[in-house]
Amino acid sequence: MNKKDIAAIRKQFKLDTDLLKITDIYKVYIKQESSDFYHEESQPFALLDREQQELFLTNFKKVLGGKLGLKLFEVKFQEQAEEQTDHTQRLLYEGLHTNEVEEWKTNMESIARKMVQDAQYEKDVVVTFIRGNYYKPTKRNHDEEEVAKQDEVYKNPFILCSMNQTELPKRSLIFDFNEKEFKSRDMLDPIINLTSPIGGFVFPCFTDNAADVNHILYAAGKANKPDYHFIENVLDGEEIMTAEDDKAVFEEIVKEVAGNEMNTKTLASVYDELNSMLLVENEEEDESLSTLDTKEVERVLKASGVKDVSTEKVERAFQKVIEDKTYEMKASHILPSYASKSIKIETKVANIAISPQDLRYVRQVTVNGKRCILIEVEEDTIIEGFTLLEEELLE
Repeated sequence: MNKKDIAAIRKQFKLDTDLLKITDIYKVYIKQESSDFYHEESQPFALLDREQQELFLTNFKKVLGGKLGLKLFEVKFQEQAEEQTDHTQRLLYEGLHTNEVEEWKTNMESIARKMVQDAQYEKDVVVTFIRGNYYKPTKRNHDEEEVAKQDEVYKNPFILCSMNQTELPKRSLIFDFNEKEFKSRDMLDPIINLTSPIGGFVFPCFTDNAADVNHILYAAGKANKPDYHFIENVLDGEEIMTAEDDKAVFEEIVKEVAGNEMNTKTLASVYDELNSMLLVENEEEDESLSTLDTKEVERVLKASGVKDVSTEKVERAFQKVIEDKTYEMKASHILPSYASKSIKIETKVANIAISPQDLRYVRQVTVNGKRCILIEVEEDTIIEGFTLLEEELLE
């Protein structure tokens, strides 16, 4: 799934829409440090009162929040043996296509059992499964707000799972209007935190309006903090790389090719090349255009002025760092934000924040035998209301 596909389905998690219909909901309450279910219930989603529906819809929308590579990850399923009946891909596929609600609930229960098999949670957790249909108009420029009966749509059955921790309310002082007196609040029923899911997933992934049952969209609770145990042992998924991982791999590959030292002009040129790739991607609406393989890394480094770059050196760097010459990285995972001062320069004396496009105006120089950071500016520098005097330091 790309970011547009995710955004399109995400905005349909709301009441009274024709483009998303949830049929069934199944909830499991898991006590902390327990490997058993404390309570479970299954019912048609339509039987929930309207307020509960709205709370859950907001929660499901939160599951799909965040950026790909940071909080959302497209995970490929591991190959399954023919005799393996509890493989998550099989449980989800069968649960998605069965007409029997009880069979769907049984399959989701099996997945929930895998969640507590080798893991104990620090707080009570509620696991919620839903299944339904997401409808997408076939017309490319349709506003996707309302669909007329005669409009043709793609029908996409899906299953979504959300995991939420519970919190105990704090004791508080209340005023009883009936008795006209102050009382301590003794209600300690756990509150399900539906605003911050700690994990979840959507099955299947959607690619070009077609279901991709070999991949699942996994949602982490925090950016760059996927639960690898959950991915491998609950989802039966293959290993993933985060945006943070991609950035580290790219840096190590560049060091292998160009060395550990690089001036700011060259580094700024590298970022400019990556930014150009993203601009082309946005114009063409094709995320594959911003993928960095060995050939693209070679091209970017040569265009940025790095010397002695060759195909052989880049391929050796890939093999040494990632042990895979066919590995591909996303430019969006590597490039600092051009919309903010995203590059941090930390020294013992001061911390400086600067945008990638302005990095070329920063240099490290030696003045009177001492290393200094030189920043080229076009205007007067003002500190605490005082304009700095110019000083001639170079002899």
